[in-house]
Amino acid sequence: MRLIIAVDGPAAAGKGTLAKALAAALDLPHLDTGLLYRAVARQMILAGLDPASDDGEKTAHALQAEDLLRNDLRVPEIDRGASAVATQTPVRAALLKRQREFATASGAVIDGRDIGTVVFPDADLKFFVTASAAVRALRRYQQMHGVADPVQTELEELAAEIEARDRKDAERPVSPLRKADDAVLVETDHLDAQAVLAHALSVVRARFPS
Repeated sequence: MRLIIAVDGPAAAGKGTLAKALAAALDLPHLDTGLLYRAVARQMILAGLDPASDDGEKTAHALQAEDLLRNDLRVPEIDRGASAVATQTPVRAALLKRQREFATASGAVIDGRDIGTVVFPDADLKFFVTASAAVRALRRYQQMHGVADPVQTELEELAAEIEARDRKDAERPVSPLRKADDAVLVETDHLDAQAVLAHALSVVRARFPS
């Protein structure tokens, strides 16, 4: 099945988990485009550059596959850096071609913040995955620390950072975070990963029964 499926949504809503599982279930390649921006931010920081500066384009063009495999790309510092990098039109242009080339050959499940609105506005199917900031903060905390019971003050700080990033992503002039008009909304506050996947697969099979 050669499909291009866009999965968008804010940070820690579960879009990456869904996209990866959906790709595996449908035997399609998967690309987490957020890692591209995170990797650019990390490489800029390692080079002593401010992710909010205008120096991201060169870093984006020089990005290597191994840069996406670092284990320090999902920390608050890189959350903020990636959000800053994502506001830069030259960086987005540099990464756009890479994203489109990845999916065009054999289809793919691609997740990010502007896949269904900018990268693949004509995608075969679009999902927009979301959850409350409190739930997303808890998930991100558990992902970062590997513990079930969070420190409340740290959790509150993380929730505030997530809300701030939501605002920045939604208000940026270039490719803002928003739900495509034809995207299927998936709210994950009260759904585990298996339930979200089952729902998404039911949508896929209803649209593409063969």
